[in-house]
Amino acid sequence: MSGVSEGDVACRAVTDVEDLQRAVADLMPRARQDLAALVAIPSVYDARQFDLAHCARAARWVMEAFLDLGVADVRLERTPDGSDAVVGSLAGPAGAPTVLLYSHYDVQPPLDDAAWRSPPFELVEREGRWYGRGTADCKGNLVMHLTALRALRGTDGTYPVGLKVVMEGSEEQGLGGLERWVEAHPEVLSADAIVIADGGNAELGLPTLTTSLRGMVTAIVRVASLTGPQHSGSYGGAAPDALAALIAMLASMRDAEGRTTIRGLDDLADATWDGVDYPAERFREDAGVLDGVRLIGGGSVPDAVWARPALTVTGIDCPPAVGSPNAIQPRAAARLNLRIPPSTDPARAGAALTEHLLAVAPWGVRVEVELEGSGTGFLAVTDGPAYAAMREAMHAAFGREPVTAGQGGSIPLCNTLRSTYPDAEILLIGVEEPRSLIHAPNESVDPGEIERTALAEALFLRRLAS
Repeated sequence: MSGVSEGDVACRAVTDVEDLQRAVADLMPRARQDLAALVAIPSVYDARQFDLAHCARAARWVMEAFLDLGVADVRLERTPDGSDAVVGSLAGPAGAPTVLLYSHYDVQPPLDDAAWRSPPFELVEREGRWYGRGTADCKGNLVMHLTALRALRGTDGTYPVGLKVVMEGSEEQGLGGLERWVEAHPEVLSADAIVIADGGNAELGLPTLTTSLRGMVTAIVRVASLTGPQHSGSYGGAAPDALAALIAMLASMRDAEGRTTIRGLDDLADATWDGVDYPAERFREDAGVLDGVRLIGGGSVPDAVWARPALTVTGIDCPPAVGSPNAIQPRAAARLNLRIPPSTDPARAGAALTEHLLAVAPWGVRVEVELEGSGTGFLAVTDGPAYAAMREAMHAAFGREPVTAGQGGSIPLCNTLRSTYPDAEILLIGVEEPRSLIHAPNESVDPGEIERTALAEALFLRRLAS
């Protein structure tokens, strides 16, 4: 009998899923142990808040985990910002593609300790979820990589592709250390496909490829109007109030529907998103919007959070309400975070923000705008063989057709990797989903997301090789 029947192909496909599915399921207790060990290390890369020795300990833990997986050429590389990246490689079979796996082991600080229902640096299970800082962003993603590779090695005895790994140590601080290291050592991480595990699914159990990342501009605007504070009874009504001027300037950057309206970015105010929907009711729940409070931005939720500019006042300098004097304020300042669509040049956005603030300042008050930093957005190219293999793998692992979504955050490394390795396909996946509350107290991960995403990654590596 010659040839292979369609039934034989289907049978092999089922077996292809089932053996790895069993392997990943058997590894989930190990995944929990790994995540507990990593969460217990407060690897916040900020010496003002935590001892950087914790980051060094986390880096060694990650390095040893990949050594245990057979990635013999793995080491710590000091990046220009002083953090250590775990870098490694393992040659694959002749002619096989090479895949670079990325995640990061540093985490956000706990923020408000009192708001945590359990210690932030202790893995605690409640109602089927695993809680602790970094459980989703991004130690859960790192453990997902380890679990996928363990499943493949335990099932096949080897890996079907060449592997490279880079696990960053300062991503949350946005210092650019790894980006600069990659630019200085372009030969080290070259690959045919790059899997960035620093994202997640649009909803629990819905396999999602993130194909769009917004860019960002951060700025501080300072307003001055008087040589010093003046009594509001004696001078109020004629003396220019710097705080009132700042409030008016900030208010000018939103219209009645809450859309960000910055002069020079008017063409972006009505942009639309053509990927997966984000239902308004689910968004309200995910974002914790109070009853009776309307959503802003005009259009749909995806339009507002993935396709249009969004200005947020992240901090403001003024007297606190309790104990404030009856005085006209001579100075005020605010820190602004402007998210921009991926196709928008951050330099253009920063210039537009500056010009708008200067133009709308009332009463001739003195205005200074300091642009602190910026990041370029990212749009993935999704028509290559790696994306096809990942879509097939996600469908098999989750039992649902994968979707594409945007992400409001920025990952500057994506653009560095694109410019350094223009022929590589870059895929963004992960174990996070809206209930994970990344960057907030009570961060958590659903272990099912680790299991399904690890299975998808293992299947992807197999299918890309074939």
